[in-house]
Amino acid sequence: MEQAFEFINNNWMLVSVWGVFLAAFLWDNNQRSGASISTAQATQMINKQDAVVVDIRDKKDFEAGHLANAVNIPYASMAERMSELESSKEHPIVLVCKSGQSVGMAGKTLKQKGFQVFRLSGGMLEWTNQNLPVVTK
Repeated sequence: MEQAFEFINNNWMLVSVWGVFLAAFLWDNNQRSGASISTAQATQMINKQDAVVVDIRDKKDFEAGHLANAVNIPYASMAERMSELESSKEHPIVLVCKSGQSVGMAGKTLKQKGFQVFRLSGGMLEWTNQNLPVVTK
């Protein structure tokens, strides 16, 4: 660990440039997969803009609890089932997964197809932690 600190101290410019490139890469990747939104923002989009909620978890997790009127399209079958969302292109799409970490690639795929995509920050874990309504099947 001491060597790491010594390296950083001796090469602070190199480490700084690396940090800037890493931040730029992460920001770019985040923008390509859709903006991250809070549960309050998602609720407003659903109520005021008729946002379509797409839950990318598997069927078992979806049936255990999901947002009202959510469409379950597991990420593994996103490519085959994308046509189901074509009629919703004029509406925002809110992507939901378990913890908000898995929606990046799905968001990127949908954005490339022309959808307006947003990612629910914290996913279903955050939604349920805030005691927001959940539908179970």
